[in-house]
Amino acid sequence: MDDEKPITEQVMETMTTAVEATKDAAVSAVKKVKKAAKKVAKKVAPKKASKKKAAKKSSKKAAKKSSKKAAKKSVKKSAKKAVKTSAKKAAKKKKKAKKSKR
Repeated sequence: MDDEKPITEQVMETMTTAVEATKDAAVSAVKKVKKAAKKVAKKVAPKKASKKKAAKKSSKKAAKKSSKKAAKKSVKKSAKKAVKTSAKKAAKKKKKAKKSKR
């Protein structure tokens, strides 16, 4: 501290320098925050469009999966029906054969 200057003047100088430093720091922080926000906005904005594309892709995938599952189920059902009908036909043939033997 300067002994030649009065204490009040020294306090005022330190306070003004502190205020200016704080102001500069705040301004630079705000600039950094704005810059970061712009980067995030740029990253998020294209993702919204790509989300629509992703939604279309996922819906197409879901449709494919469901159609595949439906096809598999129908194949299984038809196979079961074929087995049942063939079993019924075989049983009828046995009955006819028994009746014809009598």
